Parts: sequence; C-alpha cells; structure tokens
Amino acid sequence: MQLYIKNMVCHRCKLAVENELKKLKLHPLKIELGEVLIKEDTLNKQYQTQLANNLKQLGFELLDDKREKIIEQIKTLIIQSVHYNKKLPQKNFSTFISENLHHDYSYLSKLFSETEGITIEQFIINQKIEKVKELLVYDEKSLSEISYETGYSSVAHLSSQFKKITGLTPTSFKQSGIHHRKTLDAVSR
Repeated sequence: MQLYIKNMVCHRCKLAVENELKKLKLHPLKIELGEVLIKEDTLNKQYQTQLANNLKQLGFELLDDKREKIIEQIKTLIIQSVHYNKKLPQKNFSTFISENLHHDYSYLSKLFSETEGITIEQFIINQKIEKVKELLVYDEKSLSEISYETGYSSVAHLSSQFKKITGLTPTSFKQSGIHHRKTLDAVSR
C-alpha cells in the first residue's frame, strides 16, 4: 500500500516515519521523501487513525486527498532536486515535474497556485535561495561555484534573486553573521 505523508523533507524525517510505522508493527518496504510503500495491502480505520495521530505529533500529515498528494509530490520533487541531488535536472523544472507526475504542467501549476498561494516557480526560487544560504554559511565555495551548483545562469542573476528574497546581497548575508534559515517545509512561506 502506498502512503503519502506531508512535510517529509529530509533523511531524519524518513527515519522518524519509519520508526512510527515499526511501532505500529507495519512493514515499510520503501521510504522516500513524501511517500512510503508498506507491505500491508490495506490499513483498518484504527491503524490509519493511530498512524495519522502519531505522525501529526511529529509534524507530519498523512494525506488522503488526491490534490494534496499531488501538491506534496511536486514539493518533494523540487526539494529532492534542489537540496539533495548533486546536479539539478537537465531539463527545465516544468518538463521535469510534468514527466514525473504524468500530468500536464498547466494543470499542476494551477493546482499548486490555488492550494499554496504561490507559483511553482516561486517555490523553486525559494528553495534555491535556501540552498544558497546553506552553502554561504558553510563557506566552502565561491559565489560563482554556488551559482553554478544551484542552476543560476550567472552570479549577477543569483545575487539579484537573493536580494529580492532576503533583502540582502549574498556577501552581506555571509558577512552579517546572522544566518536566518528556514526549515525546508517552511520555505514556501
């Protein structure tokens, strides 16, 4: 049985969800960001309610609405691509998302905007800026390397978007010592 879980954004989230499944004596076969495949074909109402409550206490949400599942899959694809893959997709995000979710991009874009209050493009930019903040804090790469790694066409383009989102230039952010970062599930806000 496939389960969809909102707010799974990192490896620790996967471990926490796996732990909750095992507490309920469920058998996870595959755990990905936002998705879990369990051996059981169905869950009775009691198990489903208990799992939902346990996950909620950890900040997760068991999804049962088709639209919510699609939104979470879009977010997961973007977060996975921006934060955990070494290279961003070679195609543009609209094609990448559409192909992976097997839906027309205009449908996905409209659904996302209606549900989240921002566009998919803005969500991508917000995620990329959060990744840039992370890389700036680590102080291991030049701004040029960060620009390339995060898929910006130039340092100027990165700097422009960074300032638009944060109010600071990347250099000012780095020098300020005040490294306000958000958790990945809060980046869209």
